[in-house]
Amino acid sequence: MNKVVLDGQSLTIEDVVNVARHGYKVEISEDAIKRVERARKTVDDFVAEEAVIYGITTGFGKFENVHISQEDTKDLQRNLIISHSCGVGTPFDEEIVRAVMLLRANALAIGNSGIRLTTLKTLIEMINKGVYPVIPEKGSLGASGDLAPLSHMVLVLIGMGEAFVDGKRVPGSVAMEKAGLTPVELTSKEGLALINGTQVMTAVGCLAVYDAYQLCKLADISAALSIEALSGITDAFDPRIHKVRPHKGQMSTASNLLQVLNGSGLTTRQGQLRNQDAYALRCVPQIHGASKDAIQYVLDKVNIEINSVTDNPIILPEDNLAFSGGNFHGQPMALPFDFLGIALAEIANSSERRIERLVNPQLNDLPAFLTPKGGLHSGFMIAQYAAAALVSENKVLAHPASVDSIPSSANQEDHVSMGTIAARKAREILKNAQNVIAIELLAAAQGVDFKSPEKLGLGTKIAYDKVRSVVEKWVDDREMYKDMNLVYNLVQGHDITKAVEEAVGELSIQK
Repeated sequence: MNKVVLDGQSLTIEDVVNVARHGYKVEISEDAIKRVERARKTVDDFVAEEAVIYGITTGFGKFENVHISQEDTKDLQRNLIISHSCGVGTPFDEEIVRAVMLLRANALAIGNSGIRLTTLKTLIEMINKGVYPVIPEKGSLGASGDLAPLSHMVLVLIGMGEAFVDGKRVPGSVAMEKAGLTPVELTSKEGLALINGTQVMTAVGCLAVYDAYQLCKLADISAALSIEALSGITDAFDPRIHKVRPHKGQMSTASNLLQVLNGSGLTTRQGQLRNQDAYALRCVPQIHGASKDAIQYVLDKVNIEINSVTDNPIILPEDNLAFSGGNFHGQPMALPFDFLGIALAEIANSSERRIERLVNPQLNDLPAFLTPKGGLHSGFMIAQYAAAALVSENKVLAHPASVDSIPSSANQEDHVSMGTIAARKAREILKNAQNVIAIELLAAAQGVDFKSPEKLGLGTKIAYDKVRSVVEKWVDDREMYKDMNLVYNLVQGHDITKAVEEAVGELSIQK
């Protein structure tokens, strides 16, 4: 059985993808169980002693000075969840919800949150038995954690709210009953432990950066195919050029291009047709490389965050202490996810410029708009419009969310990260960029068809064949969106990159 074992310390981005997209089951390690039980005993001791500790024996936010009696602790936690369930908008996709639940469970497994083991195990069983809470996309400030969306997750845990089961939206109580699970009655600290964290923004950003990593490789492949359709010059990718400006992403891109173009009879050398190409071809290593370096930075930050305690207060059972801090604050994720959106927008920008060079007869030696029947037929004219619209939308979306802040909770929470907005925007930019790359692959394959597909490089021939396996050569005008969607599906599934790497070896985003 494919499974992921949570210990709070070793979760990987690939683990998140496997649970979110491939149905891997989830377990908790024995060591994690011991840590969770130890932290819970510490919380129980605090309650028994009536110690004054934020969120355990006090109210929340601006109500931090309101004492809560021992007999009211259950009501306190329940009221926290139902009052904080203020999300609005379209529900997150199920894969994101699965990732959210996994990340929250892993954070709790570290053993510094004070949740009961039975509560944590019920959350894990919800993942394993297909109970996925309806979590609205909007409503988080990304500061005291993702309070609103995580509250919607917990609603189902306590038998309220709504959930998706087998693709159907049902009341949370019905979902738990169908799965054979008993709703949890929260007790001291548990409500806060479940919602005070960055797991929503991190889940969205984690899946987005995984796909961004794959898209960077495909962008190199699509650029290489365009270079061949445009008789591009390969001297610009000579490793000696990049060695004297040794940015890792830049060097990896140049290497990838030569690897994919190996054996090509369609590329040229400096001075053969012209001395140098336009930037969209010649500067692919510099443009793609900069985005790759940014994406590697985001990957590093996500790897830290998915194995971190983002709770408040943090329970330190070894010292019998509970410290109030700010680990729930989303700023360490907000900036990287803004950076991710910008990096992806630039990948799409350079791709759209290559599409323009492919369809514009003033910039190439190909038929106008890649149609043999120009005038009667429009060919790829409006496909370029679509790409231009997408990259223009990305420029709006790439405005950073993290530079904004609105005070909340009567100015107690006076700086917030907007990290969840940053993650959601990066995901939308990703989708747009994937569509642009799909259009470039279509256009580049069509351009090659006016030359000699049999002369393609080792890697580009495979990419060309993958495109042609789902879309025929364009002769007469037809419904273009269908072709675009078919290639977009290849892009989303990483099919082309996998096939190319099997033939030419692994492509990298950093060398």
